[in-house]
Amino acid sequence: MPALWIAHVTVTDEDAYKKYAELAGPAIAAHGGHFVARGGRFVQLEGKERPRNVVAKFDSVEAAEACYHSAAYQEALSHARGASERELLIVETSE
Repeated sequence: MPALWIAHVTVTDEDAYKKYAELAGPAIAAHGGHFVARGGRFVQLEGKERPRNVVAKFDSVEAAEACYHSAAYQEALSHARGASERELLIVETSE
């Protein structure tokens, strides 16, 4: 079943996070992921508000998890650590 990779992010270092974004996109695409939402308008109804929200769709939870653990994504992630506060989860969809 398809899965969504959902990230809620507060960027604290724009320059470092820009490098993350440059590397993360190709890593996600290499694992069959594509962006459904990327920093667009949102309405926070509950929980901690993060000004940047990203959703990518993958063919499966396993594909999304493999992407996260890949060398390419871990290289990208090294630029996000210390440059952002974030939560990331993968959720299987019903479609």
